[in-house]
Amino acid sequence: MPIFCSFPPYLTINGCSCFLTGQACVARSTVINTSKEMMCYSDFPIPKEYPNYMHNTYVLKYFHLYADNFGLKKYIKFNHEVISVNKADDYKASGRWALEVKNLQTKEVTSQTFDGVMLCTGHHAEKNIPKFPGIEEFKGKVVHTHDYKDQRGYEGKRVVVIGVGNSGGDAAVELGRVAKVFLSTRRGTWIFNRVFQNGLPLDIVITRRTSETMRNLVPLSWTNSSAAKLLNERFDHALYGLKPNHGVFQQHATVNDELPNRIICGAVTVKPDIRRFTENGVEFVDGSVENDIDAVVLATGYIFGFPYCEPSVIKVENNRVDLYKYVFPPDLEHPTLAVLGCFQPLGAIMPISETQARWYAKAVKGEVKLPSKDLMWRDIHMKREAMARRYVTSQRHTIQVDFIPYMDELAEQIGCKPNLAKIFFRDPKLAWEMYTGPCTPYQYRLSGPGSWEGARDAIFTVMDRLAYPLATRKVPDESQTNTGNFMKVFVIVLLAVAILYQLLF
Repeated sequence: MPIFCSFPPYLTINGCSCFLTGQACVARSTVINTSKEMMCYSDFPIPKEYPNYMHNTYVLKYFHLYADNFGLKKYIKFNHEVISVNKADDYKASGRWALEVKNLQTKEVTSQTFDGVMLCTGHHAEKNIPKFPGIEEFKGKVVHTHDYKDQRGYEGKRVVVIGVGNSGGDAAVELGRVAKVFLSTRRGTWIFNRVFQNGLPLDIVITRRTSETMRNLVPLSWTNSSAAKLLNERFDHALYGLKPNHGVFQQHATVNDELPNRIICGAVTVKPDIRRFTENGVEFVDGSVENDIDAVVLATGYIFGFPYCEPSVIKVENNRVDLYKYVFPPDLEHPTLAVLGCFQPLGAIMPISETQARWYAKAVKGEVKLPSKDLMWRDIHMKREAMARRYVTSQRHTIQVDFIPYMDELAEQIGCKPNLAKIFFRDPKLAWEMYTGPCTPYQYRLSGPGSWEGARDAIFTVMDRLAYPLATRKVPDESQTNTGNFMKVFVIVLLAVAILYQLLF
């Protein structure tokens, strides 16, 4: 089965993850906000030489390393665009799909039939451009972050950035070095730092089964309060005009190391929501006005969809799509079409998408069976209700997942979910590391279908690969010992607090 690198048509292995001229992609300076040990594919660690938080060029290099290692490129057809995906004439009997495919070099359109289809176009599909009053009269430049590439051309300008998610924060920080920036936000946000406690990557510290245990034992309000206190120790979110009314874990996280620095330097000024535009300025909902605005950057997110599929196959309304465990359309008669990567995790997307693909491969081969339509719909409704209870109502919060619970859920379908109790009796050192250490993707290659003999060693050497690119100057070994001791104490304190809470309340 060929793989079409196709919607939009890409010329190489990259998706939108690296900077390329002339097509949809990240900005030139974009650095990934998940660390290499947490974002790698589960049977192929990212090279130890690579930085922990990789520039987009390193992400592209890793994709090529992975594709070359497993011999994947010969199966990929570049420069082809999938125009439509429809049920084949014999779909009821075979589950097959008819695709219209355009060769972008010859312009030839052909019809081809496939046994299975994976829709991997993600949720950054179409720009969300709100209709602000007066925006048509504004004479300055208006650009969406989808089309923003770098700060060139903005030198000495006055710029309004609308939205304080990850793209908005990155744009405000970069533009704040060469321009005066006004950062407009409706609700505010909590800001996480890539470099977290003791200098470790954020996700290495917080994505642990011990942390998940504590979150399950105590109310969300307690977790939100503790996290807010921790984040405010770095900078007071209220003092900086960023504090929202909701809790830390009731909104998708914004990761930005430099925004507080830009604010305290006066390069970025935080403002409330937009009331209206004028020909050369902006009025905000608090009545304040900024004139002589040269440009507006819309960091207002995306509307996802599948325009190449008939609505009878998969339908999206208000950024909501009905998928069993965010993968399978529940009303199809065969599990031969799946959606991969259409979710927004608190964590890395790549290993989750990989696990979705592993599940799909087993389903399409008939090695695992999906439940009845009723059970699939029940699961969909339960997830939607849980999301509504937890998150702020927003077009953005329709496909949220937590890394460990969702990975475990997918792994259970495959048969590769780690059983810590069994592992403890066989290999207690490994079980302790898996429970108290970072929950890396390697945990899902220890056993079951697709197991990898290097998984155990990869789990124990995470900190070695983390430290390698930082070891550019020899220092006394005490710093490494202190890091390990800190994490052990941190884990013990977390567990003690969680247990005491259950006993007392």
